[in-house]
Amino acid sequence: MDMLQVFHMNKGEGDASYAKNSAVQSNILSMTKPFVEEAMQKFLDNEIPDTIAIADLGCSSGPTALKAVSEIMEAVKCKWRQAGRAGPGSGSPKFMVFLNDLPGNDFNSVFASISNFQKKWKEEKGGDFGQCFIAGLPATFHGRLLPNNTLHFVHSSSSLHWLSQVPPGLDGKDDNPKMVNKGKICVSITSPSEVINAYKLQFQNDFLSFLRYRSYEVISGGRMVLTLMGRRFNNFATEEDCYPWEFIAQSLMSMVSEGKAVHATYGAQVVCLGQVPVPGTGLIEERMVDYFNAPYYAPCLEEVKQLIEKESSFSRDRLVALEVDWDGGNENDDDYDEFASSYNCTPLTRGEKIAKMHRAVSESMLGHYFGEDMLDELFNRYARILDQKLIVNPNAKIINLVISLIRK
Repeated sequence: MDMLQVFHMNKGEGDASYAKNSAVQSNILSMTKPFVEEAMQKFLDNEIPDTIAIADLGCSSGPTALKAVSEIMEAVKCKWRQAGRAGPGSGSPKFMVFLNDLPGNDFNSVFASISNFQKKWKEEKGGDFGQCFIAGLPATFHGRLLPNNTLHFVHSSSSLHWLSQVPPGLDGKDDNPKMVNKGKICVSITSPSEVINAYKLQFQNDFLSFLRYRSYEVISGGRMVLTLMGRRFNNFATEEDCYPWEFIAQSLMSMVSEGKAVHATYGAQVVCLGQVPVPGTGLIEERMVDYFNAPYYAPCLEEVKQLIEKESSFSRDRLVALEVDWDGGNENDDDYDEFASSYNCTPLTRGEKIAKMHRAVSESMLGHYFGEDMLDELFNRYARILDQKLIVNPNAKIINLVISLIRK
């Protein structure tokens, strides 16, 4: 799978768009805001540059695209005023903002929102504060993006768990039985050790490359705040450690095993005895599931710590794990349920809401590989599995790693 050409969040502002289904990512931004503010204010302790260069890597689109940038700029403004430099003619700092994501990202909607963002910033913060210049960087952040010593602050949220490619050997081209991830589409508790090691190695290479390229672009003393999906333990001990791909795989395999109905005749009645799996009659071929592997890896804290030390260009300021609700703890749920009720619509279950979020993120790659005509059925089944899991564990959490770094 060519990540540069295929992968993107669902575009636009429709019901299935990422813009309307990014509650988890938005909640993560809110939870990590104190880390961003702390890092920026510490950076400004020594000096407030005339122009502050910021990069948001993996900015995506929708309401989260400029949220982090706004928070970073607000932290600068607070520090600037604390330093007693507010007022007309005081030479407030300007901002140079780089928004980065893969070329398939919905940059059109991002650029369309910039003028309103700048207008709102000026109205809310006052005309005595610096101008903001914004540019797009459509490219992978696993490579070089900017000249040496360009950036003062780098932010990346909910992005670094995405790999630059599917780990080598997992596409079925080598015909190596040890590299077949049977019935799974990502790292799983049942994945062969060879598959797990391939994923680990790919993440290591990608994360080291990310740090190395940023070490060229960030000035000495510059800051980075990174957040990505993680897991609790060194090994993959539970289904939740492999969330959400474990449950999407279960949904796919239920479509593989669906076979022909078997009937029996009792007098004048014909009774269906159930479904019997018959090779080649499922909605999806099993081999397609076996050889699809999502380019995704959620590391544990210790893995990240070791890689930062190995690359050695950055020192650690913060490295913590936070728990996040599966559905993001969406504060708009009550509003949505009231709206649905007023129009005699059935409110979505929690599983359906979460399935919509994950579809907005993964539809481009799943549809490209399996075909778009099976997506509705897949995510309906996925929603039902999630609802079953949430009955057993209504307070299910995912792990999000927060990494605050200082360029040496």
